[in-house]
Order: sequence, then C-alpha cells, then structure tokens
Amino acid sequence: MSAPSSDVPAVPAAPCDVLVIGGGLVGLAAAWRAARRGLRTAVVDPAPASTAAASHAAAGMLAPVSEVTYTEEPLLRLGLASLERWPAFAAELSADSGHDLDYRTDGTLEVAFGSDDLAALDELAGFMGRLGLPVERLTGRECRRLEPMLAPAVRGGLLAPGDAWVDPRRVTRALLAALERRGVTMVPARAAGLERSGETVVGVRLAPAGGSPDGRPPSPGEPPGEPSGEPPHGGVILAERVILAAGAWSGAARWLPPEVVPPVRPVKGQIMRLRSPEPILRHCVRGSVHGSYVYLVPRGDGELVLGATQEELGFDTRVTAGGLWELLRDARELVPGVTELELADVVAGLRPGTPDNLPLIGPTVLPGLSLATGHHRGGVLLTPLTTALLMDEAGDHEELAALCSPLRFQEQR
Repeated sequence: MSAPSSDVPAVPAAPCDVLVIGGGLVGLAAAWRAARRGLRTAVVDPAPASTAAASHAAAGMLAPVSEVTYTEEPLLRLGLASLERWPAFAAELSADSGHDLDYRTDGTLEVAFGSDDLAALDELAGFMGRLGLPVERLTGRECRRLEPMLAPAVRGGLLAPGDAWVDPRRVTRALLAALERRGVTMVPARAAGLERSGETVVGVRLAPAGGSPDGRPPSPGEPPGEPSGEPPHGGVILAERVILAAGAWSGAARWLPPEVVPPVRPVKGQIMRLRSPEPILRHCVRGSVHGSYVYLVPRGDGELVLGATQEELGFDTRVTAGGLWELLRDARELVPGVTELELADVVAGLRPGTPDNLPLIGPTVLPGLSLATGHHRGGVLLTPLTTALLMDEAGDHEELAALCSPLRFQEQR
C-alpha cells in the first residue's frame, strides 16, 4: 500500500484502471476484486475502514432467510445469490490476507417471546413456506435444546440452518491487508469533483485537507476529517473507471452532477458489544419481544453483539441511553444471562438507505462512473454479489443487475 509523502497525498503516477471513492467494506472489497484481476487500482478516502463506516457498527449477519419481510422479495433474491458467494469470497480473502474472518455457518434461530410474537412468527413461517425457504418450525422446548441460555418464557421459534455470519471488523482489516499485498494505492483525501472529457468521467479531483469538497469546514453530518498531519491537498487522479462507494454519504456528495446524485439517506443504528470468556450462544439469535426486534450475534472469541435500532435522524451518530436500554431490555428477556457480561463497546453507525431498500450497483448515465452504495442493512451480506456485478463476474445474472441498477430512478428524476 503506497504511503503518502510529507507534502502531497499518494497519487498514482499513472492513470488507474479502477478508482474507488470510499474506504468502507463495500469500497475496499470492490478495490480488492479489481486488484485480483490485475487492474491498477486506487482508493480515495481520508480514513479507510474508520469508525464512521457502517461496517464498523454492523453485526455481520448473512441472513437473507431469517430477515425476509413481506414486501422485499427482490431483496431476498439478491441476498440468497450473495450468500451463495460468501464461502468462496471468505476463503479467497483469508488466503489473500492471512486473516481469520470468524466466518460461521451455524444458522439463525428466530424466537418469539409473547403470544402475539408467536402469532406473528406463525404467520411469517407460512410466508416463508410459500416462498420455499428452508426453515424448521420449533417449539419453545426445542429452541432451548438448541440454545440452553434462552429464557423459559420463549414460546417457539424458527431455525434457518443456511444462514451465516461474519465479523465485519475482521473483514475490513483483512481487506486492508489484502490491498497492501496487491499494491493498491490508498489516497488519504476527499473527492471534490469528477474529471470529465465530454460526458465521460475520466478521473477524480481531490479536495483540500481539513475542509469539505466545497472548501468550507466539515459539518457534523459529513465523514470524519482527515487525520492530523495529512498532506495539504491533492490534485487529479485519472482513471478508466470511477466507482462511488461512499455509503450513507453518497447522496450528500454535492460535487456530483445532479443527474447522478444517488437517492441515498442515512439510517442510524445503535449496537452494543458484550464480552464473556466463552461464547454463550451457538446460533445467531433473532427475537421478537412484544413486537420489538433484537438480535444477538456470537463471536468465536466470546464477544456478543446486540443490535440494532433503526432511526431516521439524518447524520446523527450519537449513542443514546434510550437506544441501548431498549436493546438490553429486549435481549435480557430472551437471554437473561446477557446482563452478567462485560460491556465492551457501544457504537452508532449510518446505513445507506434507498427509497425501495434495494442497493445501487452498476453504471450511471455518465460513462465511466458506477455506483456501489445504498445497501441499507444488507451491506455485509451483499458485498460478494456487489463486487461480482461491478467486475462482471456474476455470470448470467442480468435480472439481478437490473434490480440494483442506478438507472431505475432516472425516470423518476
């Protein structure tokens, strides 16, 4: 990974084949897949894999079956297609980076606490059955046989044995290591504009350090500022193809031409990380407590992730007492032992949401510019499919590509 000099950012000496704007999980993964194909690749981000990235606050559930909802069958299709790619994706990234991703395939156990929760679960089971999804209906006793730490009050559940999960923080660290081994240039700067030749995007202009792309100080709603000591300014990076993967901030990029500004908004989510000497759960557990949903995701090292709220509060990343109290309250009803665990971390992240909850992946109306954003709560799950679609490695998946195409919003504009 190229290191910046003391005067200017590490700008590639020659034009890039692929230039990715955004150093979150999706952006880093896109750069990695491009580099694996032998393409000259660079990533522009003031702080790649920072705590502001949505993946830093994500639990990492790869659970298209247990997270299915009644109005999102297209998203289910995308999730199932991406889940199929996760084993190969994880194996290749581990081999390329030398990192363990804590990728686990023990399935998701969805449980109901009260009678109303159980009725809703029964209805969901019927919907899953009509879709032909592989789930198993369980009694409360059968749930506790699988997970002895569950409360006696748990009334019943559904087991989705094909679901999996991974540690997103490990994945981003692995991607950074893999990018370094592949010689990808990391440019610690902000994008300030597109370099164009006619209507074709041929590169990116960089912003001065310490300010937003339009020259004013960053507002609280913008990505974190550059680290202290960062070079004063950048210039232009030429590229055959530019991929915007700036997560929740993609829709706030004022330097984009209006016709390609993605309809992306931030959706806040708060999570809590607990720690115990040994894992207290074997499966990922999702539960409904009087209509309120919570999930508990175990890590191999004994960490347990509780999440997550969904709040439409703009670029607010405050961790609130009320949000954490709701998580702990509901988690305790399902697994009483969580209150005995050590509190390791609390964090709020911003998911990039779209009007139809489907991601934006692929070419825009501007030749040379593609999007990889808008993944909402499915960013980790959809990463392998996203990179495959971007790199034309998805095979005969024109229908999936059409579901994600940024062009679907052009008529609405």
